[in-house]
Amino acid sequence: QVQLVESGGGLVQAGGSLRLSCAASGRTFSTYVMGWFRQAPGKEREFVAAISWSGSRLYYADFVKGRFTISRDNAKNTVYLQMNSLKPEDTAVYNCAATRRAGVTTSREYDYWGQGTQVTVSS
Repeated sequence: QVQLVESGGGLVQAGGSLRLSCAASGRTFSTYVMGWFRQAPGKEREFVAAISWSGSRLYYADFVKGRFTISRDNAKNTVYLQMNSLKPEDTAVYNCAATRRAGVTTSREYDYWGQGTQVTVSS
């Protein structure tokens, strides 16, 4: 199985930046599509971004386009989410996830999940 551990969350002022990291175990990391999801209190989990195994295909939710960038380094078994121009509405627990399925934007398509990292954006 794949084990995922997120880090990089924290408290940041609106307009600031954070970079989230997701460290993955296993030798088959490069065969997985990796995604980022988030969930705020009282709201359903929502898709943020995803990246194909080769890094050649990137997928973004509309609300983060132009602000967030997903990337991966297969040699380091790590996926990143660079978050710029953060807004208070970005406040949520962010999880990375891995899947070998075709779907990339639906949470139920993902087989493995990290524990989550809290991102809080103040006004």
